[in-house]
Amino acid sequence: MNLEEVLNFRRAVRAFDPNKPIAPEKVKHCLELAALAPTSSNMQLWEVYQITQPELMAEISRACLGQTATATAQEIVVFVTRQDLYRQRAKAVLEFERGNIRRNSPPERQAKRIKDRELYYGKLMPFLYARFFGLLGLFRVLLAKAIGLFRPIMREVSECDMRVTVNKSCALAAQTFMIAMANEGYDTCPLEGFDSRLIKKLLKLPRRVGINMVIPCGIRDGNKGIWGERGRVPFPEIYHRI
Repeated sequence: MNLEEVLNFRRAVRAFDPNKPIAPEKVKHCLELAALAPTSSNMQLWEVYQITQPELMAEISRACLGQTATATAQEIVVFVTRQDLYRQRAKAVLEFERGNIRRNSPPERQAKRIKDRELYYGKLMPFLYARFFGLLGLFRVLLAKAIGLFRPIMREVSECDMRVTVNKSCALAAQTFMIAMANEGYDTCPLEGFDSRLIKKLLKLPRRVGINMVIPCGIRDGNKGIWGERGRVPFPEIYHRI
């Protein structure tokens, strides 16, 4: 399929055929493709869990309020936000950027570019993603407002804003995964109705981890899993050419 065909094929499928298994290695490859999705400042503050064990899938389905999509899925994929790893990820990206600059930048520009990345990933990213009962976020907001009196600046820097940023980046990966799955002829259904605390307990995740999306996977069971035609707001209502 070409891209347009893939996007038209992808639907939120809520019932999967139990007699049509999917290949775990193909799902894993789709997750590898999802890792190519862009993330804010390349921080990649997300992880993914591919669940294939029937017993755990049944528990995850219960945590998803017993929805048909999880109850009939061949596999379940859980996308998780990891803002708690911001220092580790910033350090890893900085190490990559040092080598990337040395390999690909003109020699006369390397020192300045490396210094810029060291400031960005060594100081700015840890400052932006750090959390402390909302107080650090409040300080960042006040600082941004003060600087914004004199020049344009990013203003969404509260602790809640940064949590939104992490979830947006994770959602880009989840969407890329679903498109890759559609290209394989596999179906998915993004879910946000779940008990996040229970899922974290089942996956043995730290308390500060966020559950971004649960995606049951399989092959659609005829037309039972699709609720009729695809409904969308008329395009002229959402499109603005300036």
